[in-house]
Parts: sequence; C-alpha cells; structure tokens
Amino acid sequence: MNIVRFPSRNTWPALVQRPVMDTTQLQQTVKDILADVRANGDEAVKRYTSRFDGVTLDNLLLQPGEIAAAIAAVPEQLKQAIETAATNIRRFHNKQTAAVEVIETMPGVQCWRKSVGIEKVGLYIPGGTAPLFSTILMLGIPAQIAGCKEVVLCTPPGKDGKLHPAIVYAAQLVGITCIAKTGGVQAIAAMAYGTESIPQAYKIFGPGNQYVTCAKQLIQQEGIAIDMPAGPSEVCVLADDTADAAFIAADLLSQAEHGNDSQVWLVTTSEPLIAKVQQALDEQLSKLPRRDLAANALANSKLVLVQQMEEAIDLCNAYAAEHLIIACKDDEALAQRIMNAGSVFLGNYSPESAGDYASGTNHTLPTNGFAKAYSGVSVDSFVKKITYQKLTQQGLLQIGNTVIAMAEAEGLDAHANAVKVRLSKI
Repeated sequence: MNIVRFPSRNTWPALVQRPVMDTTQLQQTVKDILADVRANGDEAVKRYTSRFDGVTLDNLLLQPGEIAAAIAAVPEQLKQAIETAATNIRRFHNKQTAAVEVIETMPGVQCWRKSVGIEKVGLYIPGGTAPLFSTILMLGIPAQIAGCKEVVLCTPPGKDGKLHPAIVYAAQLVGITCIAKTGGVQAIAAMAYGTESIPQAYKIFGPGNQYVTCAKQLIQQEGIAIDMPAGPSEVCVLADDTADAAFIAADLLSQAEHGNDSQVWLVTTSEPLIAKVQQALDEQLSKLPRRDLAANALANSKLVLVQQMEEAIDLCNAYAAEHLIIACKDDEALAQRIMNAGSVFLGNYSPESAGDYASGTNHTLPTNGFAKAYSGVSVDSFVKKITYQKLTQQGLLQIGNTVIAMAEAEGLDAHANAVKVRLSKI
C-alpha cells in the first residue's frame, strides 16, 4: 500500500480521486450488445452467453427440476446460515415501512402519501469470481417487503450450464421463481427491454463488473431506472492508537479480495499503527486463496497519516467511502460527525463483512464517492411514493383565492379558471 504522510488539504481532491479508465471503447461494445439483444431477444442472449460464459443453453430460465436439485445440493449448515442472515435482514428492513398518515394542511384540505411497490424489478447477481448469493437476500427481501409484483433474477451460469446451488436456494427463500441463466451486458439488456423468456423490468438492481455498470448507466439514459451509480468495492478504516492492527488488516483484505480494481484506505493519527498494519497485511495476505487479486488492489490503495482527528474526519468525508469503519476510542461520538459514507461500522468488533452478510443492514451501497449524495439500497429503493389530496367545498373556499392569485401571477389563466369554475358552483 502507498503511505501518504500529512497531506495538505489542497492535495485532497487528487488524493481521494478513484482510478479513472478510458471507457470509450467499452461504451461502444456495450451499446452494440444492448442493441443486439433489443432487436433479437433470446437468440442474442444465448449467443452472448455462449461467447462469454462458454455454455450453450436450451432454456434461459431455470426449470422447476433444476431448482429442486440445486436446493437439495446446498449443505444444511449453509442453509441455516443463509436463513439466519435472511431473518436479520428482514427484521431490519421491515422497520423501514411507514403507515399512511393523512395531513390536513388547512380545514377541508387533506394530503397524504402512499408507498407503492415498483411493479416489475430486475436483480442482477454476479457469478464470475464469486457467486454473490448474499446479494439476493439484500435485494430480494426489500423487494418482497415493498410489494413488488414481479421480480426477475439474472445470474451467469457455470461451464456446466448450472447455477451455484446457494444462489438458487437464496432466491427461493425470498420468493423469486423467475431465474434466468445469463449474466453480463446481455442480462442487463434482457431485463431492460424484455425478451421472449425474460420479462422487462422497470428498475434494475445489483452490482457487476465494468461492463455491467456501463450497461446500467446506458439504459438509465433511455428511461429505465437503476439502483445507483456503482463502481469497484471500497473500504476506509478510520483508526487511532486504540485500534487493533490485525483487525484493520483483515478488514482491508476483505475488500481487496473483491477484485483488482477494489480500493482500500486507512486514515489514522497514529504513525506506529501504520507499520503494524503493514506487517499484519503481509502475514494475512500470504494465507488467502485470492491473494493475487487482493495484492493488486492493495497496490492502488493508501495508508494516510494525519495530525489530528478533526482532519481525519474531514478527509473521510471528502473520500465518501462505500464502507467506513471507525476503529477509535470514541467511535459513536466520531460517527456523529460523518456526513458522507455508504455504511458505517463502529468499534473494533464490527467487521465490514458482518454488514456484507448478516447483521441486517444492506450491502448494496454507493461507491466512487457517490455516498456524498446517494443512499444504499433499502425498502425505499423498491417503492415509488404517490401523493394524494382531497378537497371539500370548504377546503376549496379556504385555498381557492391563494391558487387563483398565484396562477394569474404566473400567467397561467387556465389554472386559475379550474378553481374559479368550481367556486362559482359553491
């Protein structure tokens, strides 16, 4: 990792900048695939699945017999772990719903807002370097709670044409029965436009590689909603001299193993801690099966030493990490000063992986600095809020002249007349 000592504030914009790649060729490739799937449906999806995943499929959708066989293949211990995680995630997300409350803004004028589940949603679950069945819980459970009527899941098959059994088990646990064996850009295109087998979705969720991310950004320009802008995984650890170096190293590596383009940070006021973390990283990295991926990510990552905790907090807010771990003595007090982060983990015994899997919070979070303006996925992500109003005759009498005056001042006489014609009947 790169050590940065006492960076001046005028260097922070460059310091927090994520790696930027030229996406010109990438965008053209993605546009071509999107257009092909839009025009040719299932045939194009199968063709790209054969080209990119090396498997020829007769049916894109998982069949009932395949679902039963996959569920039977999941070890009981893993089933119990998935069910425990699902229970915690459901318990946390259930509290995100609110009853309809009617507000009388003035006598005879009632207004209220109702949350309505997005009718059709699509979930993308990566299956390349790791089958992220945990993401199915993070997306499928809030979709259930929100009341989405149709949920389609796309995930790439293995070379044998099958899906990882845990993906299938997690999907059925949250009520998803429409499962398509396809990944990459072709999966995003299929959900965006609909094919003979795969239904169209009005909003698409889920992480993915640079091709998937680009596809989501392009279909958003066509009016199809997506969960949020997303990029490579990242974590920032804010630590003082009370932090445990081994814990920090483990947290940094847990994000670094996601991929070559992941980014991890340590921001600290303790210079001795940096050397201890470096030693712990070397010891732990050598034991990881995915050490090559993690090592590449560490090469793009930073250990930042600052003078004061106030400065450290300001730097963390400037970085706006997807995951922020506060490994400090006064973690809860310091957390009150965090303005920009996707999800915050407090204290030495709150590893980021707990939130990734089973604490109950959602792990689908804004990356690449978007935590400055975006929230992570929640039940709210799967609903749209419809407002209602009902005016009685008394209410229209109360508010009518206000509306008329404002409409006429804007030169919108028909708006004013819509009130006047009613008032004339009262």
